[in-house]
Amino acid sequence: MPKMKTISSAKKRFKVTGTGKIKRKHAFKSHILTKKSKKRKRALTKMTLVHKADENNIKLMLRIK
Repeated sequence: MPKMKTISSAKKRFKVTGTGKIKRKHAFKSHILTKKSKKRKRALTKMTLVHKADENNIKLMLRIK
């Protein structure tokens, strides 16, 4: 039986917290920043948690569950 491999793209994009929740970065912060407000850009910089509905799929990709 071969090893279960993690999906590399998910490994690079998500981190697991100590309590088992999954952190992610915000999208829309890479380019076309001139029309976005400072407040919006600052908010996009921070990490946030993955929505509960998406957690199971990401855990499968990371081979956690």
